[in-house]
Amino acid sequence: MRQITDTILMIRPVAFRMNEQTAVNNYYQKVMDNLLPDTVNAKAQQEFDAFVDKLRTVGVNVVVVDDTVNPDTPDSIFPNNWVSFHENGDVALYPMFAENRRLERREEILDLLEEKGFAIENIVDYTSAEEDNIFLEGTGSIVLDRQNHKAYCALSPRAEEELFIEFCEDFEYNPVIFEAFQTVNSERKHIYHTNVMMCVAETFAVICADCIDDKKERKMVLDNLKSDGKEVILLTEQQLNHFAGNMLQVRGNNNKSYLVMSASAHQVLTNDQIAKIEKHTEILSSSLDTIEACGGGSARCMMAEVFLTKE
Repeated sequence: MRQITDTILMIRPVAFRMNEQTAVNNYYQKVMDNLLPDTVNAKAQQEFDAFVDKLRTVGVNVVVVDDTVNPDTPDSIFPNNWVSFHENGDVALYPMFAENRRLERREEILDLLEEKGFAIENIVDYTSAEEDNIFLEGTGSIVLDRQNHKAYCALSPRAEEELFIEFCEDFEYNPVIFEAFQTVNSERKHIYHTNVMMCVAETFAVICADCIDDKKERKMVLDNLKSDGKEVILLTEQQLNHFAGNMLQVRGNNNKSYLVMSASAHQVLTNDQIAKIEKHTEILSSSLDTIEACGGGSARCMMAEVFLTKE
């Protein structure tokens, strides 16, 4: 199985703003009081378009779908939370914590991929768990090592253990379960998504091990990565505040790979960390300041990887 893909689904925002429903447990979101909603959305669109251009320039196949004004979906720019696409033709649909995020799931997006020649064999739908207030937010909550059939999950209000185990059974992944925390007003609070604090690439992994407060769990996670031959590159919690953990490796022209991140993430990496990453892959970064501040998510969250095969 491939760990990285050259095809990415991205949703262009039409009414992007800070989502009040997600702010309750996403401590990375910030209120931008001095900006009108239209200004915030226009800035987000500019950042989105520049990011897509950078990906396309290096040969990544970006499928862009415009969001719709109705229903109101301020976080639609983060599609990886509601859908994941798998090499065997499976598509998974996930239960979302925020009620207004559930409206992001649009059947016509799957139809569009089929029109573009991608084969969808089967839809695995976990969304009924929302009725029981059980959530698992896609590849935000789950970081997949597709090659080694492992799925990493930091439990949180948006990642429920039993449903995660069910996902692992359905998709034949070995679960690696732990808890990850960040300091908010001197308190340790659960990190809302696993992909904020770790990224698994083909030959390396970037992770903030300091977020895993339980020493046994921390060792277990690091041992899993190392046993699969990944070079582990450690981040600090301070770097996570600039979305340094929110990265994704993709493939471009001539089989070349890139580790994609925001400009703010790139800027807080040390020379040593950059050198370690660049032994494995090239870095591609783009400014996402407005999206990060209002959305509380970054480059990784904006990209839903498409592993479906072309018919």
